[in-house]
Amino acid sequence: MMKWLKTAVIVVFTAAVVVFTLQNIQSVTVAFLTASLTLPLSLLVIGVYVLGMFTGGSLLSLIRHVMADRQKTPD
Repeated sequence: MMKWLKTAVIVVFTAAVVVFTLQNIQSVTVAFLTASLTLPLSLLVIGVYVLGMFTGGSLLSLIRHVMADRQKTPD
């Protein structure tokens, strides 16, 4: 039963990503300082999401590491 549920969730998520990509194919230009980049809006949103996952995960890892060090060392 769980195998079918996982498969259904993956299929629905994949369909949502495909629909999102097809509806957001217009190009946008992103400028930062002197650099600029033109790419489809869907790629920009997905890229920002992945970058956020990476930086958020790194921040959580850093906080956990600092908290673990504080618990190990007595005051």
